[in-house]
Amino acid sequence: MIRFALALFLLVIPFAAHATDAGWALLRDGGHVVLLRHAMVTGTTDPANFDIDSCATQINLSARGKQQASKIGALFAARAAPVERVLSSRYCRCLDTARIAFEAEPELFAPLDLLKGDDAQKAAQIAAIMKEIRAYSGSDNLIMVTHLEDIVALTGVSPREGEAVVVEPQGDGLRVLGRVTF
Repeated sequence: MIRFALALFLLVIPFAAHATDAGWALLRDGGHVVLLRHAMVTGTTDPANFDIDSCATQINLSARGKQQASKIGALFAARAAPVERVLSSRYCRCLDTARIAFEAEPELFAPLDLLKGDDAQKAAQIAAIMKEIRAYSGSDNLIMVTHLEDIVALTGVSPREGEAVVVEPQGDGLRVLGRVTF
């Protein structure tokens, strides 16, 4: 059983590295949209007294998350992946990821917030994100810092904290072109 697990592990590692390399190749070329899940956080859910305008009432980046965000920015710079715009959810963990990684103030984009519970509101958020993605035609990359639930709803992909998913519009949805794990 241990041999089987080790063999499986050794098969998955090269695939993950390949996926990351392919993602970086896309980002170096520019002109892509990147859905970036916020970096590592201190908890799993926001407290009952949650207030979008108060970081003290939200789960926030952990020390490892701040290091991870810094690594994201360093790798974007080292790998010459050009960034044109950074849009972010209004949640502090997303804003801090964007600020630390890209050393600039991101543009607030409320549709990137956690998806609402109401189906009509969810659909409106997804439609607004899709409209922004479809409208993008820059030569550098558009980074959209958001949450797991949003990325899953848009792509069907479940990224790790701090993972980037490179996408393009396809029909009514998105096609995943590549992924980068930090």
